[in-house]
Amino acid sequence: MRFTFRPTTRNDFPLLRRWLSTPHVARYWVHDTSEAGVEADFGGAVDGTEPSEDFIASLDGRPVGFIQRCRISDYADELAELAALTEVRPTTITVDYYLGEPDVLGKGLASRLIADFAARCWRDIPDATDIVVAVTESNPASWRALERAGFRRVASGLMEPDNPRDDRMHHVYRLTRPVLADGAGSARAAGTGR
Repeated sequence: MRFTFRPTTRNDFPLLRRWLSTPHVARYWVHDTSEAGVEADFGGAVDGTEPSEDFIASLDGRPVGFIQRCRISDYADELAELAALTEVRPTTITVDYYLGEPDVLGKGLASRLIADFAARCWRDIPDATDIVVAVTESNPASWRALERAGFRRVASGLMEPDNPRDDRMHHVYRLTRPVLADGAGSARAAGTGR
């Protein structure tokens, strides 16, 4: 079972509003779920005026979640916070994600979502060297999903939480682009050279 991903469109905004209003998403994704709020938060990615890319994640053709990616260097505040805790390169990207449909929770699908999307990132962004994700310490389901997807914890430290009720302690996880050995004995990054 693999996830498929397609870019978010404005036709998805009612779905995003519903997902962002569910208690399990709203706990960590603090957003204005009005039409205007969702437009303000996600319209720029649809229009290409925001450097992030947003995707709807589907299983067997059914939309069940959301995931976005960007280069950390495109967001100065996030870059400064992460760079205080771990190395961040210009080629480092980050992802943020959730499963929106309550009936898919508790089945180990978050780690599959993350792993499948990481594989897509390596294909889509040939110069991406690594994916770094900071997760609040109070969200163990998220950081355990990262671990099951192959990320390793590289730092812990204080960052501003998305939800003001959370403590500032975050764990930082990194996944480095896989390297494959070719027939000549040299190493090349997986997903490049095609």
